[in-house]
Amino acid sequence: MSLSLRKMARLSVLGVVAVAAVAMLAPAAQATTPNPGYSQFAGCPDPATENATVVNCMRNTVKSGNFKMGNKNVPIEKPIVLTGGVNTEGEGFVFNSKGGMLPAKQKVPGGVIGLTGLTWLLEFFGSEALTLYANTELAGQPKVGNPELVQLPVKVHLEHSVLGSKCYVGSNSNPIQLKLNFTGAEGFEFDEALEILRIKGIVFVDKTFSAPGANGCTLTLFGFIPISINGLVNTQSGLPAATGNETTQITDIETATAEKVY
Repeated sequence: MSLSLRKMARLSVLGVVAVAAVAMLAPAAQATTPNPGYSQFAGCPDPATENATVVNCMRNTVKSGNFKMGNKNVPIEKPIVLTGGVNTEGEGFVFNSKGGMLPAKQKVPGGVIGLTGLTWLLEFFGSEALTLYANTELAGQPKVGNPELVQLPVKVHLEHSVLGSKCYVGSNSNPIQLKLNFTGAEGFEFDEALEILRIKGIVFVDKTFSAPGANGCTLTLFGFIPISINGLVNTQSGLPAATGNETTQITDIETATAEKVY
């Protein structure tokens, strides 16, 4: 790449602004405050004022593990929290404005260079400035009622200004379908005073899901000409990938009846 083109590319990259992602299932506009001792269930709708179908409130916290798609393996270092409520069958997961899958940026090894192969970016940015984050978002209706098989349709937002604001693996119409199988747990605990059931250190594993290709990854040239780099991302990441993907998620679960929470 010539020096002049590199300068123009630099200006183009600097002109792109990353936008923070939000969960895609529509939450209620207002959330009721839980009773004392139940603040961790704030994302669960109050059945009296927000959603009459809710019977039980739950909070799942993925503490550690990994998420591998194609040839990219991302460690889970920031807790991923999913909170909301379910009906009497443990289905119909819903949440209010404080719930859903809360944003948790995970650092992607190799950064933007490893994802795109655009090594010339190092001439304009230090390696720290090219740190890439992956943020998992809901892309459909979870099924969380069966503790031995949690089903999560998700998409992964790849966040860096170089990639534009809408760079994803998976989408609402073509999500990554996780089927997380229970393989063990550290133990169970029941808080008799608050009637909260806690299951600690649950190990969920899925080695069968497929991963689609990237979409919406865009490098903007001259500040206004968008160029798709989905192909670069797919080539460097080994996507789409029908096999060879896997995730292990070490999770704590808390649950209580909505009657107690509110």
